[in-house]
Amino acid sequence: MNLYFLQEFLAAGTLLIHILLAVFILSFIYEKITNKKTLIDLKSYFQKNSILFSFLIAFIATIASLIYSEIILLVPCNLCWYQRIFIYPLTVMFLTALIKKDSKVRIYALPLAMIGALIALYHYFIQIFQLSSFCDITSTVPCATRYIFEFGYITIPLMSLTAFIIIILLNLKKN
Repeated sequence: MNLYFLQEFLAAGTLLIHILLAVFILSFIYEKITNKKTLIDLKSYFQKNSILFSFLIAFIATIASLIYSEIILLVPCNLCWYQRIFIYPLTVMFLTALIKKDSKVRIYALPLAMIGALIALYHYFIQIFQLSSFCDITSTVPCATRYIFEFGYITIPLMSLTAFIIIILLNLKKN
């Protein structure tokens, strides 16, 4: 597999998600200022299919991480492994919830996604500011190593953070 194609594909997907997040944030602000509802159909569609989209995001993140380490042979640092510890089970949980039509998966998924997001945020901070961290002591790869740096800000930990944030947002609704 070509590393360049994969990183461009994933970076473009991450950028697209960031643009969609910005649109939703602006829509939220507009709604609060004007008391007019916007993007109702789109929001309803995402809410109705939140478990499916959560599964797809977790699945893509899982497959991408495995391709990077097992096919392209990029060695993950310790913080990458910690993020994987939190994203891999989400894939199985959301698939099971889809099959069983269980919306209560949110109760169990949100803590995993939140912890994973915090780890990814910390990792992204280390990479952006090129800091050393506690994991450098035991890892063969320093956590500040950037295998990818697309569009001047997208790294693998930011892709991970984006996946966790989308999963969190999709699962915040009450059921």
